[in-house]
Amino acid sequence: MTISDTLHMDNSPLPELNSELDQKCLTPIQEFYKDANIFITGSTGFLGQILVEKLLRSCKDVSTLYLLVRNKKGKNIHTRIEEILDDTIFDRLRKECPKFRHKVVGIAGDCNLPDLGLSIEDRKLLIDKVNVVFHVAATVRFDEKLKTAVAINVRAGRDLLQLAREMKNLKSYIHVSTAFSNCTADLTEEKFYEPVVDYKKVMMMAEALPERMLDKITPVILDKFPNTYAFTKNVAEDVVREEGVGLPVGILRPSVVVSTYKEPVHAWINNMYGATGVFAGAAVGLLKVLYCDKDCVANLVPVDMVVNSIIATAWEIGTEFQKDKNSGIKIYNYESSNDNPITWEHYMAKSYHYGINTPSAKAIWYYSFFLTKSRLHYLFTIFFLHTVPAFLIDGVLMCIGKSPKMVKAYSKIHKFGDVIAYFSTRNFPFRSENIRKMLTKMSPQDRSIFFCDLKELDWEEFFKYYARGVRIYLLQDPMDTVDEARKRWNRLYWAHQTVKAVLVYLLLRTLWSIYLCIF
Repeated sequence: MTISDTLHMDNSPLPELNSELDQKCLTPIQEFYKDANIFITGSTGFLGQILVEKLLRSCKDVSTLYLLVRNKKGKNIHTRIEEILDDTIFDRLRKECPKFRHKVVGIAGDCNLPDLGLSIEDRKLLIDKVNVVFHVAATVRFDEKLKTAVAINVRAGRDLLQLAREMKNLKSYIHVSTAFSNCTADLTEEKFYEPVVDYKKVMMMAEALPERMLDKITPVILDKFPNTYAFTKNVAEDVVREEGVGLPVGILRPSVVVSTYKEPVHAWINNMYGATGVFAGAAVGLLKVLYCDKDCVANLVPVDMVVNSIIATAWEIGTEFQKDKNSGIKIYNYESSNDNPITWEHYMAKSYHYGINTPSAKAIWYYSFFLTKSRLHYLFTIFFLHTVPAFLIDGVLMCIGKSPKMVKAYSKIHKFGDVIAYFSTRNFPFRSENIRKMLTKMSPQDRSIFFCDLKELDWEEFFKYYARGVRIYLLQDPMDTVDEARKRWNRLYWAHQTVKAVLVYLLLRTLWSIYLCIF
């Protein structure tokens, strides 16, 4: 039994699968992608992999997917493409459409290099062949150095738009941004905002100044922005506004992207970013507290629904541009706070509710986690529940001849907590109308196949599989260890209770001693 089968043990067939099997003709969206040559950046990432899988499975008549891939760790692009397609996320595709690999072509390049690092031959190939462009690539590290963030998130976007302008048969171009690209605004509407600084100046500064000097002045450059990610995503939208004029371009702004909802399997996830990192850390007993307002909206969106919205918005942008070449650049806010909100408290409660039944065998301590919006309470707690135990454990490890690791681990955890605090301690109001308008234009079949209506997202069903997905795909802990994990969980529970009892006893003993000394 594969891990995909494990997650589907008690799951009924997906609506999308049934609708495609019964389908006798192409839907409008499938017709749009028929014989299309598509260029995708960021195809090796979390969002990109799901996009590639979905296009190959649900748009079977697509001609070719050109994937921008960089050589990495001595592996050429062909080896990397094979590794990507061998991932378990493509298991369903292999069953339904086994002959798909010839449609995937690797293009050597790097978004960190000028002109995407493309060769003259590959550049000409893309200009001659490509019809649709999905610019998904980005560095999503909140604490990325500004020089790198500008190169990948800003310059690469400009270079790709300039390349797109030369494409002879371009039908649609989607730039994937973030819902938090204008996080300093009181309300994020589906429009362009004045950038904090002109993108040309940012690029010039990033290229001219030494990295050490740039690092020192980064806080001044960021101004009110919390990190280099949000800042460069804001600047990148200014690139689209200027360089995308006259092109069939759209911007999609997804909010906090989490695991898959249903496609191609429930709860697939391969990274520790954001909300998923919080739950995974708490699930294994490492994370005890998060600086977070439990009543704030978490604004989660499943990655498969984000991908479906990318595919659908490209269709709408392309069809509208065919009718009106002056239709302008449309922006889509894709976030759940308006249609289907869930708070941080709800997120953690549901994750725990379903996760308690399938604990991880890799847990190092019992689940003991809470949210606090008091900065002082947070700092007090991490000192006594994170820092002090970390030093004690590392001391023991050093005494028995092993390498210390807990202090370093908690240093990373605290850095992670500080990075996401800006987003977990406040609400971000949005106006999100363009996705709803697009849904009214989609056929019933397309709304099923490319399901992206957040109003119809069932959070209860999502969380039913979410904890298992984190366990299997992220922690690499197969379901056949559940019985062993439950026994371990029980032992950790009693160890946890014992430690609490001892601490309470010591506290009471200390207070009693103080009382006797005074009276």
